Amino acid sequence: MLACGEVRTCMLPTREALDERAALRVLDLRADERVRASRRPNRLVVSPDVLTGVDCALPTSTGARVRGVGTVTTRAVLTEGRVLQSTASFSIPASGTDRRQPWGYYLARPGTLVTVGRLPRHPVAEGLLGGTRPGHLDVGSIAESMLARITRHPVLDHDAPLNTTDTRLRWTATQAAADEEPSSLFTLAEDGLRTLRLRLAPGTPLSGAVALCEDLALHDWLLTTVVGKLDGLAAGSGDVRTMVKVVRPLVDHLLHLWMPRARLDAGLHATWNHLEERPGYSRQWNASTRRIRDQLALHAIQLPQEVPTPR
Repeated sequence: MLACGEVRTCMLPTREALDERAALRVLDLRADERVRASRRPNRLVVSPDVLTGVDCALPTSTGARVRGVGTVTTRAVLTEGRVLQSTASFSIPASGTDRRQPWGYYLARPGTLVTVGRLPRHPVAEGLLGGTRPGHLDVGSIAESMLARITRHPVLDHDAPLNTTDTRLRWTATQAAADEEPSSLFTLAEDGLRTLRLRLAPGTPLSGAVALCEDLALHDWLLTTVVGKLDGLAAGSGDVRTMVKVVRPLVDHLLHLWMPRARLDAGLHATWNHLEERPGYSRQWNASTRRIRDQLALHAIQLPQEVPTPR
């Protein structure tokens, strides 16, 4: 079995974070299924799953022609009414069918693509990570379509408190064999693209990979955004207003969102820890937040009695 997907992460385009009632309205994508909300340890709202039917070629690293038929599952996640994510994902069984089946066969297997013929697992996994070509499945465009649908909601004022760059996490996941060790390989690419190859411990459900990738994508976006803003702040700058203009939106809107592994199944903690060893997300985040607090403390005596909120 192979699981694949892409997570798009961005700041919700609105001046103030949405409260729970507004968030439920924005993510109410299906009349027949309720939006889910959680308040601990932070506020998280998850849309119902939306299915997209596909019947197309799958990208492969070898150029082999592989046809996949079925449905891609897409959902949106809103963290603390501020950071919006859209995830499109699917799984592919190791065994396909010898011919195209009626749509009822595929609708009975939501979130599953079935190949017509044999599945060359490794070439398909590498092809999906490498990007798409015209006429091939583009799971990222399905995720982007949901983002576009949500950001058109009339509740949003499209006046975000700071400019940010969207990120894309493209991922594949398989289960390790009995004689294999779990592993993960995370890569930063250009234009906000990240790729992740996961080999999960035997017995770990591949469905858990979606939650893991959303959690990783959220914290990667937070770190990328904060570090990017701090890199634009001149060291030793004596301009208090410039410093506050950069730092205050980070404090108001982003710093409290850092909660890695908050909702991950215990079986996936080891995978997150492995990812944490090499990039060192938490170490870099802690260093960045200390820098923000040091900047505020350094300039506190110079601040006027009231500094207006930058817009």
